[in-house]
Amino acid sequence: MKGKSKLIVAGLLIVAAVAYLIVTSTGSTAHYFLTIEEVLAMGEDAGDRSLTVSGAVLGQTIDYDPSQPRVTFTIVQVPGDPKEVEKAGGLAKVLHDAVNDPDAPRMDVVYDDVKPDLLKHESQAIIRGLMGEDGRFRAEEVLLKCPTRYDEDVPGQAEES
Repeated sequence: MKGKSKLIVAGLLIVAAVAYLIVTSTGSTAHYFLTIEEVLAMGEDAGDRSLTVSGAVLGQTIDYDPSQPRVTFTIVQVPGDPKEVEKAGGLAKVLHDAVNDPDAPRMDVVYDDVKPDLLKHESQAIIRGLMGEDGRFRAEEVLLKCPTRYDEDVPGQAEES
């Protein structure tokens, strides 16, 4: 009986530990990325932790120095809520409207690596890194999506089947 109760207590401790890990990790990953407005609202607190930020790439700001390698560019505010994006006409329209809005919040990005192929005007950039003291975001990782690349019509043979 004594051995059985030890086994039950050990099992309960394991279940409690797993539940704790699930709850704490879900809370930190529930919000996939921040908007530029949210990061700017954080002020100096933004520099204290690693952040994931999304925005539309402003093409004319892309500057690549292959000798370092280093690429700098600016991203523009886009809605963080997928429902808002759909309501506004889809991702391609939201990105297009964002880069053409001179009053939209912007953030300069520095990425010390080779220039990604998809880094183009009106691409969606999801960047991970730290906010620098100079107000420029120091990206450690850059994920890009060019919505026009995926908005093509379905090939004819797929429609027929």
